[in-house]
Amino acid sequence: MLIDVHAHWGPWFFSMDVGPVDVNIELMDRFGIDIQLVSAIEAIVYDAPVGNRSLAAQLPADPRLRGMIVVDPRRLDEAKADLRELLAGDGRTRWVGAKIHTEYSRTPIDSPAMQAAIELTTEYGLPTLVHTWAGNVVDLADVADRVPDARVIAGHMGAPGWPLVPEAASRSDRIWFEPCWSAPDANRIRWILDQLGPSRLMFGTDATLIDPSVAIGAFEAANLTPTEHEAIMWQNATTLFRL
Repeated sequence: MLIDVHAHWGPWFFSMDVGPVDVNIELMDRFGIDIQLVSAIEAIVYDAPVGNRSLAAQLPADPRLRGMIVVDPRRLDEAKADLRELLAGDGRTRWVGAKIHTEYSRTPIDSPAMQAAIELTTEYGLPTLVHTWAGNVVDLADVADRVPDARVIAGHMGAPGWPLVPEAASRSDRIWFEPCWSAPDANRIRWILDQLGPSRLMFGTDATLIDPSVAIGAFEAANLTPTEHEAIMWQNATTLFRL
């Protein structure tokens, strides 16, 4: 079983073919990904409500796809309307989490707006994948600790800030870590595992921006034990996202 908790659908503003949902399907087929959690690029970089609804029309294309509702902390009234509408009826089976990108939304993790956004997604019972970079992975842990019942995932595990992950983990038991990165440092995953164990890590790829082989190779280089492999590749995600 392989669950990718950090993926995207739609065209990026880079010169690569990552637009159609066929790209997601091809990658899942090629790498044996059983479930892929996707957010809409349009929702992240331009208009969250429009992008979320665009993705809603794509999710039925493959039963392996699950949606992540993008929340813009600057537009929480619209986010609340999205959550209420998209999660209605059988929406809970298709939408399993929320996504917040701190840089495109121009919202620092340690800001009141970010905490309000995570309070909102927590109110609707959604784990929230938050883009982290450098030292703000610790800020996210502090926010998680201030929001009762929050379940937050540090996307990219802070990227160059990955040595701060043990400190972040010590500040809250409501934060998990997903380490995809386009320029990964050697041995970081093994080092984190030796500090924390496998219960706080999850597999993610950043597809379709990054080919899944990068993330898969990083975990293979970590020489995971069978217990670590099972926890990271699907068990933690199954529990956290209630899949």
